Amino acid sequence: MTTPVYPPKPVPGDRVAVISPSSGLPGLLPLPYELGLERLRKEFGLEPVEYPATRKMGSTPRERADDIHAAFADPTVKAVIASIGGDDQITVLPLLDRELIRANPKPFFGYSDNTNLLVHLWNAGIVGYHGATVMCELGRPGAMDPLTAESLRAALFTSGPYELRPATRFREVDLPWEAPESFLAAPSTEPGSGWTWVRPDRVVEGRSWGGNIEILSWLLMADREIARDPSVYDGHVLFLETSEDMPGADDVFWILRSMGERSLLRRFPALLMGRPKAWSFEQPHEPGARIRYARDQREAVLRAVGTYAPDMMVVFDVDLGHTDPQIVIPYGGTVRVDGPARRITVTY
Repeated sequence: MTTPVYPPKPVPGDRVAVISPSSGLPGLLPLPYELGLERLRKEFGLEPVEYPATRKMGSTPRERADDIHAAFADPTVKAVIASIGGDDQITVLPLLDRELIRANPKPFFGYSDNTNLLVHLWNAGIVGYHGATVMCELGRPGAMDPLTAESLRAALFTSGPYELRPATRFREVDLPWEAPESFLAAPSTEPGSGWTWVRPDRVVEGRSWGGNIEILSWLLMADREIARDPSVYDGHVLFLETSEDMPGADDVFWILRSMGERSLLRRFPALLMGRPKAWSFEQPHEPGARIRYARDQREAVLRAVGTYAPDMMVVFDVDLGHTDPQIVIPYGGTVRVDGPARRITVTY
C-alpha cells in the first residue's frame, strides 16, 4: 500500500465540489442542504459546485462515479464534500478510476457510507477527512456547533497538529428535517461525560484507518478495498463508530470478532471509539435506554479487544462520527494518542 499523503488545501474564495456519492437526499430534504450550502459560502468563504446526481434520488452507481471523477478532475475545484451518507456506495467503488483520482488529489470530507470512498482514497495514497457533511454538520439547526465548526475550519484550511478535546455538551435527539420550525433554534443538548481510557500506559502515534464499523463489515464481506495482507495496518491508529441504525452490541462484537479472526485487530496498538448514536426516529430511546445502549456497546468492544488485541489502548466516547458536535478525523493522517497525558492530537 502507498503511504497516504496530504492533498493541497483550499483557501477562502475557492470552489468546492458538493457531491452525493450515496444518497440524493438533498433533492428530497432541501432545508438542511440549502442551509449547509449557505454556511459554506458565508461562514467558510467557499463556493459550492453541484453535479448532476447531487440532488437526484435514485441515481445509478455510474452517475455517482461520474460525479466523483468530474469533481476530482476539475482543476478549479479544490476540495470535495459529501452532501450526506447512505447505504449503497459500495456499488460505486468498482466504477472508480483510481489513477484519475490519484493524479488529482483533493481533500474529501464525508463519513458514514462515505467510509467506502475514504478507504478507496487511503488505498490510492490520499489522506481524506472523516466527517463534516453538508446536510448534517453544516446544515445543523440554529447554528453549527462551535467545536464542529472549529475542527472543520482547521481541517479545511490548515496543515499541522490539532488537539482534540471532549465536548462539554452533546446532542442526542434529532429534529425532523422536513419541518421548517426545526431550523428556527439550536437543538437541545445534554452534558458530556468526557472520554474513558483503557490501558493508557503508552504513547501511540501512527496513521489512522477505520471509519463506520457497519460499512467496514460490508467491505470485508465483499472482499473489497481491505488489504489481503493485514500487516499493512501495523502500528496504525484504528478509529471506529456506529451509525443511527444503532447496531446491537452483539452485532458490534461479531464484526470485531471477524476482524480479529482476520488478524486485523491486533495490528492496531490504539483504538478511538466514537460516542455511539443512541437515539433515532425509529428507536427513540429514553435516557436510561441510551445509557444502556452505550454501556452494552462498550462491553462488546472490550470483549472483542480482550480476546484479539489484549494490549490495545482504547479511548471511548471520542466525538467522531454520528455525533454532535463532531470532530473531523484525518483518514490516513497522523494521529497521536498520549495515554499518560490523556491527550489526542491529529494532524490536518
